[in-house]
Amino acid sequence: MTDILIVGGGPAGLTAAIYGLRANKSVTVIEKDAFGGQITHSPKVENIPGFEEITGIEFAERLVDQALAQGAEMEAAEVTGIRANEDGTFTAITEEGEIDGRAVILATGARHRLLGLPDEEAFVGQGLSFCAVCDGAYYRDRDVAVIGGGNSAMQEALLLADLCHKVTVVQNLAFLTGEEKLAAQLRSRPNVEILYSTLAAKYLGSPTDGITGLVVRSESGEERTIPADGVFVAVGLEPQNAPFADWIALDARGYADSDEGCTTVTPGIFVAGDCRSKRIRQVTTAAADGAVAALAACDWIDTNKK
Repeated sequence: MTDILIVGGGPAGLTAAIYGLRANKSVTVIEKDAFGGQITHSPKVENIPGFEEITGIEFAERLVDQALAQGAEMEAAEVTGIRANEDGTFTAITEEGEIDGRAVILATGARHRLLGLPDEEAFVGQGLSFCAVCDGAYYRDRDVAVIGGGNSAMQEALLLADLCHKVTVVQNLAFLTGEEKLAAQLRSRPNVEILYSTLAAKYLGSPTDGITGLVVRSESGEERTIPADGVFVAVGLEPQNAPFADWIALDARGYADSDEGCTTVTPGIFVAGDCRSKRIRQVTTAAADGAVAALAACDWIDTNKK
């Protein structure tokens, strides 16, 4: 029996592990993909306090090493559900077996929606990005494309327009769907071209050498090639909360409906990071959630000792 079960091994989950361990609690972190989370796909990160520049993989490795050094247990498995036990503890259910804990922190994150193009997963971190704040400087004075026409896509494009030689926005509809104020700003930028009623059809280049361009297809079926050293996809996020919907309240978009205290409707279950309903999703805000959730879990365990 571990004190704190943490589902998700990204910055939120690993920070929670470190805080829980330093409060003399035993911790098990369960991660279905790569420990470190989505930041491992960022070739260069420049917005983490204390690091002028660091790769996402190196940052993730440091987080993992720090948690392990404090005594964390790490399990590579997918949690498919949670069971509440009669004694007030919880059980994480995985295909590899069951793991018991006194409290649970869900730090499952939110995955960026992909377009379903060939080799798309392999291009992530090799020219394919989802965060201009994180990766935009990597493409300074170069050509990039942004896929999407909502607020997030336009904000990404505006930030990139300040850095890049040219930004091509590819929107599948005949209009931009975000705020008109943002759309007007975007249309006024001389280095921004907006392609309406157009779909991305194929990434050019290779996962080894990176993206060199993007093939797009208009509504009429005509194809053209856009020179692009990087492509930023901004077509929404998918929170990974579905297996836990019986235990936490979800908002209309599937995010955990929790405030800054990181509590849920189920005492003993907490949430942290990008899976939580919030306005800003960055590595620093995920880490902050991890600290808050861990300390809340520690308080709950101490208060409910049997």
